[in-house]
Amino acid sequence: MNILVTGIAGFIGSHIAERLLALDHAVIGIDCFTDYYPRELKQKNIDTLLKGKNFKFIEGDLLKIDLKKLLKDVDVIFHQAAQAGVRASWGINFEIYTKNNILATQMLLEAAKEIPLKKFIYASSSSVYGNTRDLPTREDNLLQPVSPYGVTKLAAENLCMLYHINYKVPVTCLRYFTVYGPRQRPDMAFNKFIKAIIKDQEIIVYGDGSQTRDFTYISDAVEANLLAMGSNVVGEIFNIGGGSNIALSEVIKYIEEITGKTAIIKYETKQKGDVIHTSADINKAKKHLNFVPKVGLKEGLTSEIEWMKKKENYNAAYWSNAHKK
Repeated sequence: MNILVTGIAGFIGSHIAERLLALDHAVIGIDCFTDYYPRELKQKNIDTLLKGKNFKFIEGDLLKIDLKKLLKDVDVIFHQAAQAGVRASWGINFEIYTKNNILATQMLLEAAKEIPLKKFIYASSSSVYGNTRDLPTREDNLLQPVSPYGVTKLAAENLCMLYHINYKVPVTCLRYFTVYGPRQRPDMAFNKFIKAIIKDQEIIVYGDGSQTRDFTYISDAVEANLLAMGSNVVGEIFNIGGGSNIALSEVIKYIEEITGKTAIIKYETKQKGDVIHTSADINKAKKHLNFVPKVGLKEGLTSEIEWMKKKENYNAAYWSNAHKK
């Protein structure tokens, strides 16, 4: 099939594209290289893809490109492009979040309704739930995002459902729960903690470390996308979690154990927009997509640490923690 992956140079998008190419699909990838973190890292994410014979890369902005031309002959869309980051979404930055997360999604859906698309898979986020008291969280739980980022992801979800109901766009929304693994964004906790601990530098924990997350390894997130593509189910939303619900303080102990190093921890005030606990009820995804996460947290952390320590990944940009605050 001919498949479009938006946000191709990002963490998850690049991994999805690699799997699709391995399955002999033709992949078109688009990315506008937002400056949230260094372009060098995103460029490195697609180095292998650019060597693929069935891969075409387009550097472009979904808000400016000719979408009708882009979607010509496309069978499936994996819409992974987004302005990432909970903490950076406050204040004047919110404008770019509305453009890249809401408006770009609406324009892509508008173009998608004009073609005989097989599937439109939207990358959503557990941030749409906010500080829910119902754990593990089901898809029909009350949605109360506590960050501007979460608000934009929920708005885009709603647009997806509207275009499915009114125009029959074959949409599936996947709510990711904290995806980690090789090529993880430099602003994410695992990435920052691993680098700091390896280099005997201080790590900052916002809050007391008791906050918990449902961590999902990248290969499981990719598998969920492929299962969604192959499923006949449309117009539905699914939680995608790894079943590794654990406190941040325990994660740090795992990293210490794997690296043989001791963390130097500085505790700071909890940040606005950070949720206290996340835990995914994935029964719906198990039932309708046959999704079952396979990689446990220790195994996944070991893989990420080993990847980060490889010489070819040890470059100044990756190890600088450079990203927009």
